[in-house]
Amino acid sequence: MRNTYHNGQIRNIIFKEGDTWYGVALESNIVESGSDPREVMLLLDEAMRGYIKTASKTKLSEVVLSQKTDPEYEKLWTMIESKKPIKSPFKIYSSASVMVKSLV
Repeated sequence: MRNTYHNGQIRNIIFKEGDTWYGVALESNIVESGSDPREVMLLLDEAMRGYIKTASKTKLSEVVLSQKTDPEYEKLWTMIESKKPIKSPFKIYSSASVMVKSLV
């Protein structure tokens, strides 16, 4: 699905690698990190909202809302969606795919 300023899908993953929690917004390639998964979730949400608002305000092409996802994160997303156990150094806190009617 191609995201527009009026319709889209936002996918994200919150996971732990080593001692650090990471949050990734897949279609925008935004990555946040922190020591607590809830903190990372809030940081990622704030970063995504700011990203979309700024892109809209500056009239950037909608292409920036559907960037090519980093292969490592796309592979992790595919493993999570398969519902099979994940053999990896990652501890998954959450993942979500949210369909939205208006991104701005």
